[in-house]
Amino acid sequence: MPVSPSPSDSPSASPSHSSRSPRDSQSPPASSLSSPSGAAPAAGVPPVPPMSPAHVVAALRAAGCVFAEDEARLLLDTARTPAALAAMVERRVAGLPLEHVLGWAEFCGLRPAVDPGVFVPRRRTEFLVRRAAALAPPGGAVVVDLCCGSGAVGAALAAGLDGVELHAVDIEPAAVRCARRNLPGGHVYEGDLYEPLPAELRGRVDVLVANAPYVPTEEVVLLPPEARIHEPLVALDGGADGLDIQRRVIAGAAVWLAPGGHLLIETSERQAPLTAGSMARAGLVPEIAECEELFATVVVGALPAHGRPR
Repeated sequence: MPVSPSPSDSPSASPSHSSRSPRDSQSPPASSLSSPSGAAPAAGVPPVPPMSPAHVVAALRAAGCVFAEDEARLLLDTARTPAALAAMVERRVAGLPLEHVLGWAEFCGLRPAVDPGVFVPRRRTEFLVRRAAALAPPGGAVVVDLCCGSGAVGAALAAGLDGVELHAVDIEPAAVRCARRNLPGGHVYEGDLYEPLPAELRGRVDVLVANAPYVPTEEVVLLPPEARIHEPLVALDGGADGLDIQRRVIAGAAVWLAPGGHLLIETSERQAPLTAGSMARAGLVPEIAECEELFATVVVGALPAHGRPR
């Protein structure tokens, strides 16, 4: 589930590792979160002195965190003990994405777990969720989330729709483990795109979403260090023009979609016409949708009601 750098990764709705900043001022209660260092100190070991909010802010600011005050509040609210807070600040100062430090990301009003080494859901992808939810038929849509990463997109759709039959796929084992925790009522498969999906889903999928890698290979080096270093390359690198995985998703979509079903792919404004062209050649009717608020672009491909093209 990749993205290239964008203004949507500024603080506005959830924690974000891009620019080393959170995206809004909301924070979940610490009681619902685990801490990497929350255990009591061993006997004979002096307790870690508590860090004041000012000290946390100063440490984050010195490390280059643009929105240090917001990040400090999130860390202070999440840490259960002074030792846990010190460990979390140390990890953040060392350059880990804020979501990996906290163990969760704010996404569509939910708090999906985000484990180390797993792609961090971006706020712009909330637009993909909105569009997909609007196109899902009422009362029991079949939804497939390819390149699911942490499972945040699927979790948001399951939370917003009634009776969803949810299937999610990722090629990264760490992402699959994380998605299974975030999607307890769904089916999560490890494998390459459609390969692990059960055959009985062919021709039944109402909504197929894919936040596939779309950063061109040569532009991966331009991503923030937190993405380049701490997120899997397979979730970022989309090939020479960024569209290699998208083309594979599009090529196989009509076989799996139900008549009148929709494929939705997040991409960039620059790449959207190429994505739409690929959909048209695959027999889908494309539409480019944009959200200025989130700096997000989604290309929607509808399978005609008469079904798969011959």
